Amino acid sequence: MDDARDSAYADFVRERSHALLRSAYLLTGDQHLAEDLVQEALARTHRAWSRLERPSNAEAYARKVMYHAQVSVWRRPKVAEALPGDGLERHGGSVDDPAEATVRRVTLQRALLALSPKQRAVIVLRYFEDHTEVEAAQMLGVSVSTVKTQCARALDRLRSLVPDLRVLADVHEAGR
Repeated sequence: MDDARDSAYADFVRERSHALLRSAYLLTGDQHLAEDLVQEALARTHRAWSRLERPSNAEAYARKVMYHAQVSVWRRPKVAEALPGDGLERHGGSVDDPAEATVRRVTLQRALLALSPKQRAVIVLRYFEDHTEVEAAQMLGVSVSTVKTQCARALDRLRSLVPDLRVLADVHEAGR
């Protein structure tokens, strides 16, 4: 019985780690922090594996662990952080130009990093993972009104940092 559980867990890790890492990166804005967050979520999921009713619940459990761990990070004392070249500029040019696409991705990444961790988490859940306000609130352990407020503030901040955000959204849609 233990071999079957271990095998199911190993399959889960192989199949879903990349998706979990992508979400963790969007939450943290840092590859190394994202890897740490996923590792913590997978470790806790492994400890709870025998308590999960179905292995299909494992991803939801791991994501909830990630979101809660990230909320804990928000509550820690903050240290000011500045990125070189924080002045985000408007960029024109062709969408077909790979260099221009890279500049746009970096610009959007910097804009996301300029958000507070709570705002970034709400944006990730609402717009990158397509969760409803209620689902996002449940995952983050906050009220729906907090999700709405943080989302509105984050979008206002993104619009001020990246005035041509609609162009970036069009590029994102074209890449799908």
